[in-house]
Amino acid sequence: MTFECFDVVVVGGGHAGAEASAAAARLGCKTMLVTQSIDTICQMSCNPAMGGVAKGQIVREIDALGGWSGIVTDRATLQFRMLNRSKGPAMWSPRAQCDKWLFSQTWQQVLTSLPNLSIWQDEVIDIKVVSGKVEGVATAMGHVIPCNAVVLTAGTFLRGRIFVGETTWQGGRIGEPSAQMLSQHLKDLGFEVERLKTGTPVRVDGRTIDFSKLVEQAGDDVPGRFSFVDGPTLNKQMSCFIANTNLRTHDILRTGFSKSPMFTGRIQGRGPRYCPSIEDKIDRFADKDHHQLFVEPEGRNSQSWYLNGFSSSLPIEVQLEALHSIVGFEKARIFKPGYAIEYDYFPPTQLRYTLETKNVEGLFFAGQVNGTTGYEEAACQGLVAGVNAALKLQGKSPFILDRSQAYIGVLIDDLITKGVDEPYRMFTSRAEYRILLRQDNADQRLTPLAYEMGMVDVERLARVEKKQKLSVELCTLIETASVAPSEVNPWLQEHSSALLSQRVRLSSLLLRPELSLDDILQLSDAATAMINNVAEPLRSEVCTDVETGIKYRRYIEKEQEVAQRILKFEDIKLPESFDYFSLTALSYEAREKLCRMMPRTIGQASRISGVSPADISVLLVHFAR
Repeated sequence: MTFECFDVVVVGGGHAGAEASAAAARLGCKTMLVTQSIDTICQMSCNPAMGGVAKGQIVREIDALGGWSGIVTDRATLQFRMLNRSKGPAMWSPRAQCDKWLFSQTWQQVLTSLPNLSIWQDEVIDIKVVSGKVEGVATAMGHVIPCNAVVLTAGTFLRGRIFVGETTWQGGRIGEPSAQMLSQHLKDLGFEVERLKTGTPVRVDGRTIDFSKLVEQAGDDVPGRFSFVDGPTLNKQMSCFIANTNLRTHDILRTGFSKSPMFTGRIQGRGPRYCPSIEDKIDRFADKDHHQLFVEPEGRNSQSWYLNGFSSSLPIEVQLEALHSIVGFEKARIFKPGYAIEYDYFPPTQLRYTLETKNVEGLFFAGQVNGTTGYEEAACQGLVAGVNAALKLQGKSPFILDRSQAYIGVLIDDLITKGVDEPYRMFTSRAEYRILLRQDNADQRLTPLAYEMGMVDVERLARVEKKQKLSVELCTLIETASVAPSEVNPWLQEHSSALLSQRVRLSSLLLRPELSLDDILQLSDAATAMINNVAEPLRSEVCTDVETGIKYRRYIEKEQEVAQRILKFEDIKLPESFDYFSLTALSYEAREKLCRMMPRTIGQASRISGVSPADISVLLVHFAR
């Protein structure tokens, strides 16, 4: 069989690969997705959920940029919750429990409906490179697929090895083979290759769980959604539940430590710090008498339940005995055990901001091969890599987000500037501009950029413009209307709010933490009439935008000022190849790291560990001259 030449070949059908394929095809590139199994495209191989703290912001950013993760999630949602409602809006994070089978099936339907996208079931074993440039991929079936760009999104499959107690075998996921040859070929091309580890818990038969002994965790009364476009209404939510380990559970787990691949040294790669295995938790936090577990459904028509927080690579008999010691799981049966998996990744300092590799032109890396963990982190990288592969082939300017524009910009800057020595997970604390990068304003931040690239249509842009226009109108009504003490003091007393002594604008009342925009609307017939003419969900989005804008205006303005000052450094470009050792005024560590990292701007150089403010001053003087 002879393949025609494709513009872009995407290797791997996980969350990064799906978004990369869809983005390249959307931008008009003839795209081929090569995956080991079409049936497992976008499989939720670990937690059957999307979003969460900071991750939810990423999914909304993907949606605002024309990606599909938010739309697919909305179609597969079992339960929706907005996390951190008790905190400020910068911390609000949407999360959806998903039907994992429906999620994968929906993604397959999306990808097979895209006009410019072909799918081929095979394993890529080599990247064909001539004179430092991609020319195609070779597959296990003996085919060569010519192409002009490759996006590698192989997840945990590169020399993946699974561990359950003292038993170990090759695999990318349980029941699926690993890719044994590709990472070695990339190493031969000069890429640095290292190992990381992750894991997953047992899947429990829900018919054997006593849910009456667990604490129910229901979804929001009015469930939201991820996508800014209209989607299905979630009418019937499924509950999650909370369980706890106990001292007996911990004692049972300790009996398996002598056979644990983590503690015996058979696993060399580091695991995720913020999602450790249960054995790691009881070892590191020996003073804790219990650890919380989240019992989560995997599908609406399935009896499989995910025991979040019980990830383990201990022997099966130890996992099962420990499970039976947990209240509510005394008679539990499991469908499959927890396991650990160790796999190859490529330290992301080998990448450019576009996620193109520095070593090979036209080769992009995205997802867990860059050392990240999580579906959301992988998906956003896939989107950026797919977009930039297409833009490069079309001779257009690259798509690069800075840290003040998106969590995606923070993630990519962290990866290529700081590198990783453990699986990278996004948190709100990693972003300097959290109040600017809220989940509710992702469309206003990013959809105009997506429209310029051709990733969204004019209808999407028009919706954002309408939202902005309505927000301005409502904000103006709130800021210009005023009330006298005689008009409002009885009402304020009912709301346990301080009484007025003089006339004030409604916007001043909204600054009070005990009052919300819904409260303030009761005092303005004009504002109420205006917003009541707006249909949901746009009405809620406009109200959130206005309330946040007024209540947090000073914080928003301060972050904008800081971002503008720092962006000056981002505008000062550095040469792609420069001998920093020639600048003897730099510290030796700075010279060494700058030569290795080759930062794109002064701003990126300032974030490299070991490059001091004094070193930045030297660079400013030299390159300004």
